[in-house]
Amino acid sequence: MTVLLEAEQVTVRFGGLLALSDVSTSVSSGEVVGVIGPNGAGKTTLFNVICGFVRPTRGQLFWRGKPLRRHRPHQLAGLGIARTLQGLGLFPHLSVLDNVLVGADRHAKAWFGSGLLALPYSDNDERRLRTRAFDVLDQLGIRDSASKLPSQLPYGVQKRVAFARALVAEPDLLLLDEPASGLSAQEMTELGDLVRTLKERTAVLLVEHHMDLVMGVCDRIVVLDFGRCIATGTPSEVRDDPRVLEAYLGEQIDESTVGVADAGGAGAAGA
Repeated sequence: MTVLLEAEQVTVRFGGLLALSDVSTSVSSGEVVGVIGPNGAGKTTLFNVICGFVRPTRGQLFWRGKPLRRHRPHQLAGLGIARTLQGLGLFPHLSVLDNVLVGADRHAKAWFGSGLLALPYSDNDERRLRTRAFDVLDQLGIRDSASKLPSQLPYGVQKRVAFARALVAEPDLLLLDEPASGLSAQEMTELGDLVRTLKERTAVLLVEHHMDLVMGVCDRIVVLDFGRCIATGTPSEVRDDPRVLEAYLGEQIDESTVGVADAGGAGAAGA
């Protein structure tokens, strides 16, 4: 496996608050890595550092072995990184298809001006991107919603649209921030199935508090507590780590019912 993303001793301070302290982790190709921890553990801060929303006070990020300095969220697509956020971030007045096409912009070959001038090359480019978008909608089972507005769809389907918009870019790394938020038990099971298939084509970094989902889909889990990494390992290693049990899991998870094959029941621990 090729190491794609590395975080090396990342520290973040907000005034007198230490949000992250010397956190190091990595994500390799073909791998699903989960980041978990209680409220205030630093999960969102780490996600925001990787996305370029927050600058680390100390430490560094590397992308494919090269330092990633002062990057901004809008530059992620050009690097081969896509993300979904806790909020859907869909454009309410655009159709599902057009929302997904926004994510395909990374693969657009036509100069922006050619679209304004309605040149043939722009038409060919648009047809190619539309085909790519329909393929992804097919894969997620929502092609029949292509012409609808997001507001006309159930929340779970809107989540799939947000996924489609990220996947149409064919990223090398997909960043998922609380993807199970607001989903029903059945939708969470379907999400688990989806994430497990994703690693065939993209690495995944998953920030999530639904523990049965995390334990079911992740190859490796990083556990944060008070801004520090207290454990990292396979789901079984993390589940049995006394520091994790004390800091986060406690008695909220029945180890006999949660295993690597259990992808998406309704049980959850507080984030």
